[in-house]
Amino acid sequence: MPKITYIEHNGTEHVVEVPVGLTVMEGARDNNVPGIDADCGGACACSTCHVYVDAAWAEKLSPIETMEEDMLDFAFEPKPGSSRLTCQLKVTPALDGLVVRIPEKQI
Repeated sequence: MPKITYIEHNGTEHVVEVPVGLTVMEGARDNNVPGIDADCGGACACSTCHVYVDAAWAEKLSPIETMEEDMLDFAFEPKPGSSRLTCQLKVTPALDGLVVRIPEKQI
């Protein structure tokens, strides 16, 4: 199972095994990782699962689609090129070792 590292704003790390086929958001939710609120349940209808993806991983992720890009406009301090919604990141074996940083807050 791929391991995803979620880093809270305060630096606390959570390394979680996430089954292939789930999303990075579902991995956080199912393992009680703080800071991933996921208010819409993964429908890409909010920005409360926003994270910053380390640059080394940006090329390995599925391309950002228009709906996700639009929702990121509502995220707390989005950063072009690294901000993603975890509900849109499907876990594959290629994402083993992915590191995401959780912003100070979700809005």
